Amino acid sequence: MSVAFVLSGGASLGSIQVGMLRALAERDIHPDVIVGTSVGAVNGAFLASRPSGPETVDELAELWLGISRGRIFPVEPLTGLLGFLGARKNLVPATPLRRLIGRYTECERLEELPTELHVIACDIVNGEEVRLSEGPLVDAVMASAAIPGVFPPVEWNGRLLVDGGVLNNTPVAHALDLGADEIYVLSAAGPCALDEPPRGALGMVVQATTLMVAHRFAEEAAALAGRSDVTVVPPPCPIHVSPMDFRHTSELMVKAEAVAGDFLDARERERVVPLRREARGAPRLLPNVS
Repeated sequence: MSVAFVLSGGASLGSIQVGMLRALAERDIHPDVIVGTSVGAVNGAFLASRPSGPETVDELAELWLGISRGRIFPVEPLTGLLGFLGARKNLVPATPLRRLIGRYTECERLEELPTELHVIACDIVNGEEVRLSEGPLVDAVMASAAIPGVFPPVEWNGRLLVDGGVLNNTPVAHALDLGADEIYVLSAAGPCALDEPPRGALGMVVQATTLMVAHRFAEEAAALAGRSDVTVVPPPCPIHVSPMDFRHTSELMVKAEAVAGDFLDARERERVVPLRREARGAPRLLPNVS
């Protein structure tokens, strides 16, 4: 049986996926295939380049605990000014994020990864959704994570690619298309509410994008509710944290692990009802209602 993990975008809320991953690993649920968008592609690349298990999730957690907003979205006035004036396509330099991805992934190409990885990007020229399954790993992840206007687009075989979340922030359809038998969706859902408006232009851009894709996923999740082969792991909610705020990483990971663990345990209890038997004495299995 092929198991796929689908990891959504969500900027700093990608730390939620770490808690979910820990809950899954502790219950011996591991991916054969990973499909990721944006920060989900970043997390996915880390996971796919290492043996699946709790130790790898712990390493990813340590990485997240060392990340700050300035490390991923450094403020460079010249870059921001040139972007505002139209001389560049971005407000933030991509070098720090590219360096981070290169440092913590252990293969050079997607097809060399121990666990199969597919990342989703968007062709900014024609608006097509693009699934990257082969080629330079760092370039592919950078393309999937290139928030339009924030990071520069990535040139890929003559195309200009940006963040896949523009079109498909939670690419469940790709996992289905790849033939996965069982799919776990790890959505770093947008905040249900904020205590105050995001700070700065960059925060407003990311927050607005997050709200847009969160509403789309809510509709998709409702459509998937009846499928026994798709399990949507719930995030902790409400989340009063902006996707540009990296100060709550530890808290989000802990909450996400607890919520995901409770959900997975309840799902398992619902699947099998002991002592309830059919007429011939065979145990009766309830359908998967995830």
